[in-house]
Amino acid sequence: MNMKTNMVVVCFVATGVLASGSALAQQRGDDYEIDRSVLPIQEPKRPTYSELDARNVKAPPRFEVKAPKGAPNVVIVLIDDIGFGGPSTFGGPIQTPTLDRLARSGLRYNNFHTTALCSPTRVALKCGRNHHTANAGSIMETATAFPGNTGQIPNSVAPLAEMLRLNGYSTGAFGKWHETAAWETSVSGPYDRWPTHQGFDKFFGFIGGETDQWYPLVYDGVTRVAPTKMENYHFTTDMTNQAIGWIKAQQSMTPDKPFFAYYATGAVHAPHHVPQKWIDKYKGKFDKGWDKIRAESIARQKKMGIIPAETKLGKKPDDIKDWDALSSDEHKLFARQAEVFAGFLEQTDHEIGRLVKAVEEIGEMDNTLFIYIAGDNGTSAEGGFVGMYNEMTYFNNVTEKVEDLLPLIDKWGGPETFPHMAAGWAVAFDSPFSWTKQVASDFGGTRNGMVVHWPNGIKEKGGIRSQFGHVIDIAPTILEAASLPEPNSVNGTPQTPIEGVSLLYSLNDAKAKERHTTQYFEMFGNRAIYHDGWLARTLHRAPWQALKQKPLKSDVWDLYDVREDFSLVNNLAKKNPKKLKELQALFMKEAEKYHVLPIDDRVIERVNPALAGRPDVMAGRTSLTLYDGMNGMLENTFINVKNQSKTITAKLEIPKDGASGVILAQGGRFGGWSLYMKDGKPAYTYNFLGLSQDTIAAKDKIPAGPAEVKLDFKYDGGGAGKGGKATISVNGEVVAEGRIKKTQPLMFSADETADVGLDNQTPVVEGIGIGREETRFTGKIDKITVEVAEVK
Repeated sequence: MNMKTNMVVVCFVATGVLASGSALAQQRGDDYEIDRSVLPIQEPKRPTYSELDARNVKAPPRFEVKAPKGAPNVVIVLIDDIGFGGPSTFGGPIQTPTLDRLARSGLRYNNFHTTALCSPTRVALKCGRNHHTANAGSIMETATAFPGNTGQIPNSVAPLAEMLRLNGYSTGAFGKWHETAAWETSVSGPYDRWPTHQGFDKFFGFIGGETDQWYPLVYDGVTRVAPTKMENYHFTTDMTNQAIGWIKAQQSMTPDKPFFAYYATGAVHAPHHVPQKWIDKYKGKFDKGWDKIRAESIARQKKMGIIPAETKLGKKPDDIKDWDALSSDEHKLFARQAEVFAGFLEQTDHEIGRLVKAVEEIGEMDNTLFIYIAGDNGTSAEGGFVGMYNEMTYFNNVTEKVEDLLPLIDKWGGPETFPHMAAGWAVAFDSPFSWTKQVASDFGGTRNGMVVHWPNGIKEKGGIRSQFGHVIDIAPTILEAASLPEPNSVNGTPQTPIEGVSLLYSLNDAKAKERHTTQYFEMFGNRAIYHDGWLARTLHRAPWQALKQKPLKSDVWDLYDVREDFSLVNNLAKKNPKKLKELQALFMKEAEKYHVLPIDDRVIERVNPALAGRPDVMAGRTSLTLYDGMNGMLENTFINVKNQSKTITAKLEIPKDGASGVILAQGGRFGGWSLYMKDGKPAYTYNFLGLSQDTIAAKDKIPAGPAEVKLDFKYDGGGAGKGGKATISVNGEVVAEGRIKKTQPLMFSADETADVGLDNQTPVVEGIGIGREETRFTGKIDKITVEVAEVK
């Protein structure tokens, strides 16, 4: 063989099934074929040479994986906790001008569904399989030991980002993640299910389910970003700046390489944090109450053609009071809550507008498949009947009262609150449906407005698409749009086939026959089955019912013909029992197939890993030794000190001029505890949900030199959330003691951490400061030991 002409020709031509250079290879006498169904794409065999001098040989072309010619950029925008009837684009009362604008030149989907909860929707969105197939039956913090619910995404369901990255895309994720197993968030990892190991080259955002928008817990890749005190800081603005910067830089460096940007806001999930100027835009606009807002929304939806003209307003849940039956104080409080929430959504849409403008500025909007999903589930009713100053009260079974919340109205939405609104607003913003987030058996929990914008791929402007769609359809839609096949193997692991159906068929044909004809729904016992225009469902529990539920076998099922009944108001179960029985059997078949069974309807109990049966980094540990520099430890990876006695022993070195700052803290402004020194004196504060504080403090300063500071807390016992006696001793001598009246039984925070030598984010104790440096311990910490002992 003549080595002068022996070169490997690599040609990437996407066919939708197999992208290969086989024809050209055969023409040249090569046998190399590119196969995109196996990822990463295998490199060709390297040629060997017998020629001594490189001058006499032409080098082969460089092997390079490129996306198929014409493959579009992809942007997925996912808003958190907003339902179908919230945004103005779908007839709601909250202005979303960016979504409106994209809809006018793109398509609105009015029959698109999610899973009714955060993590499951996000996982399903990015892998194209049902959430139970991906072990994400519920949020990661309530994972169990059963397949379908373990919270550990298997390698056999590779995410879309990894498929695109291995096919020549640049990939970046910004904002909320909430897809990492709770026990995999410590410094020990593993990092397999963190964004940068799930297909993303770049990640800037938070790992858990929510974060303080003023003082967020942020990671860049796997590195925690140190919080800083900044004027006018807001996380949604920050993540938008990061996304814009990444897209522009990526296109500057590699303009021929398409990008995939996943932009998932923490908004409008609680805490509802938003600058005052956005709240002011809605002043007085919700004084009319949730009943009139619902009525006005359904009227707009009909007028806009978003829903059929004959649609009836779904019945409001019995537990939600009529607005006219509420007191003037309730009117005042609840209207303010809605103003804050509405401002939060419009601010979020504004930031998305900045992202759109950036893509336009670099000339890439026409070739960008822009998918804007308004909600990962219905609007949240987790605020209970009166709302919450601190959302963590929900996770600790503490009910807040109107009289306690009224004095906080002017602060609502600002840094001094961690708020959620009353459930009546959730029902209103899910119009025309009855129910809300968590209710997977009602379209109020699963129906979310979606806009698809792609000038190069969509002919019609301003159209409406009504084919049934589900979040698992997004991944196959993008693969088809990019002319990429579904991979059979990714990183050496055979793949579970994608279970979604591409929606590309509907982009240019409003009357195209529906292709996604069967879909189950299940969340905490609420379950349903859609099949060929019919929906059978059972309402097992309301979102505000967090404790013991009725037996699953006692549930009563309803039946609806959704082709004629958009809002699920005409129950046909008695008229057509045969169809109902048929669909119930189909649900059980699908549930068994996709690992939905057995169903676990527990909610708050599953926050406790011992009760849920999932792995726990600290399982069985009664002692933990900590060292200076160990901070940012999330609650699921720190020793559990709740509902038991604890002893904290700190070996310190006190400088000549005394010491101040945090020795060890867990939690923040809205709940937690801190062992610290102030003006040279040791102190301990227990902050109960930001509602009350108990502090014990020594009267005298600790002299310079080595010192052992010990906090001993003797728990009362007799159940969860009880109080106890706290004692501080220095070098074996008691210097302070007192009562801690009550403690948090289940959770301190979703994003605040345990920190040695400082208090990250918001402070457990006001007056020590905000931010790392202001709370940093000024002495030396040799080590700290935390010991716990169960009390019966």
